[in-house]
Amino acid sequence: MAVPISPRLSIHHIVAPKNGVRAFLVCFSALLLVPFSFYLFLLQGYSILIVLWSFVIEALLLKLMLWNAVKKESVLVMPAFGVQLETHYVSGKVNRRFIPVDKILKPVLLECVTPVTCYWSLCLVLYGEAELTSVFERLRQPVKKLVPIWKALCEATNKEESSNTSTENGL
Repeated sequence: MAVPISPRLSIHHIVAPKNGVRAFLVCFSALLLVPFSFYLFLLQGYSILIVLWSFVIEALLLKLMLWNAVKKESVLVMPAFGVQLETHYVSGKVNRRFIPVDKILKPVLLECVTPVTCYWSLCLVLYGEAELTSVFERLRQPVKKLVPIWKALCEATNKEESSNTSTENGL
């Protein structure tokens, strides 16, 4: 979703979909671990420490699965100044990075192919950096959501892509 604030300033938010798989895994592990520890304590005569350790393990699983989950990622494009990248986590932590416009050589859309899947990524080629900087670190979006952000970045950095290249790629 793009929110135009001024004719050239734009904010783009990518909200993570609700992930029911993680919540299901945490609940499922709780349904297995806690009753089993009570079974060992009550029927088998084991120590109460088994039950306490099961609660500790369940809390660690909960933190491990849900703590670093991303809620949303945002891009604030300011043509005169640069680009601010934000990652908002479920825990409330916000990671912000600012990249000055003078340091951006070119925004690029990349097709990433792994043995399991294929997805698109929006990256920035930065002056003096050996590696690409990913705009969205955690969330993978379809190319039709990335193209307006790429166009806003190209306009902000005055690195217009030729129309032949974008029509050849089907964008």
